[in-house]
Amino acid sequence: MAIGYGNSYLPFLAMVFVQACYAGMNITSKLALEAEMSPLVLVAYRQVFATLAIAPFAYWMEWKTRPQITMPILFQIFLCSLTGATANQVLYFVGLNKSSATVACALTNTLPAMTFILAVLFRQESAKMKSKAGLAKVMGTAVCVCGAMILSFYHGKNIGIGESKIHWSYAQKMGESSSGNNANSFVGPILVLVSTLGWAMWFIIQAKVSDSFPAPYTSTTLMCLMASLECGLIAVSVEHNAQAWALTNPMKLTAGLYSGIMGSAVAFFFTSWCIQRKGPLYVSVFSPLLLIIVAVSSWALLDEKLYLGTALGSILIVAGLYSVLWGKTRETAKLEGKETDADTKLDAVFKEFEKNDLELQLHK
Repeated sequence: MAIGYGNSYLPFLAMVFVQACYAGMNITSKLALEAEMSPLVLVAYRQVFATLAIAPFAYWMEWKTRPQITMPILFQIFLCSLTGATANQVLYFVGLNKSSATVACALTNTLPAMTFILAVLFRQESAKMKSKAGLAKVMGTAVCVCGAMILSFYHGKNIGIGESKIHWSYAQKMGESSSGNNANSFVGPILVLVSTLGWAMWFIIQAKVSDSFPAPYTSTTLMCLMASLECGLIAVSVEHNAQAWALTNPMKLTAGLYSGIMGSAVAFFFTSWCIQRKGPLYVSVFSPLLLIIVAVSSWALLDEKLYLGTALGSILIVAGLYSVLWGKTRETAKLEGKETDADTKLDAVFKEFEKNDLELQLHK
């Protein structure tokens, strides 16, 4: 009994750890960008390190059970690499370079809303306005988008919560020497929103890949390998200077390794493990936790300010997100209830038939 009680908290702890990994990736990546590391080079290194980290798992865990890799499967994985890896990460890190880690993480909370809209368009999700669940999903999507717009285009007053006593002096020096990175406060959030749209498109495509090729480690390895070539070509075409690719700076090396290993390989492993046990809805509920971790960490370590627009937009995003998830949960529960009622009625019919047959035999 004690073992089962303890195991019930393992998925919860695993997803908290995943969000902490993503938060650390945002912080280290932001510091590397402030150390004048090219965001395109950072993304290219992330794909390479992610491929090297995931490939051994694909070999050890799926080499006996892996289905045959056909050309249609490769094409679907190629589309996944274009949307979920290349477009998503290139635009995200370029947007992160022109905004703050807090804003970037907050805008990624629009992912469930964007995924819901695309799922409705591709008929993978329903939007019945007459039901409470359908209305909650639609209204939650609208609130989520409004929150993203407020967070992106409205700052407001600075929230006076005091100064942290544990500021990271190394981060402060880099922030002071690169204060011009965030000069354009509109381009950064827009790029992050577009990158989130690419990530939502990946969910739609990946759903088909999972059905036709149930080997997540192998598909992820192939996706990261293709993305390494794609991001590498993009980075090389822009960054011709060999010095831009040097990892002599400790923060650049740390960001590349951390984003590839922790932000991709480890996070994917724990996320897929939790999805198998609790489902994707349970996993997606933890995404707002990333915003809280990054906001507190950025305030404590990077001396970032918290504004009224950031707080208001974040609250709306989280409220809209949970409204969508609540509606989805109600629909799933209702569907399961209908199936259960149908099974109960079917069993009753069979029992009645057996009862009548037995009475007929006794009568004879």
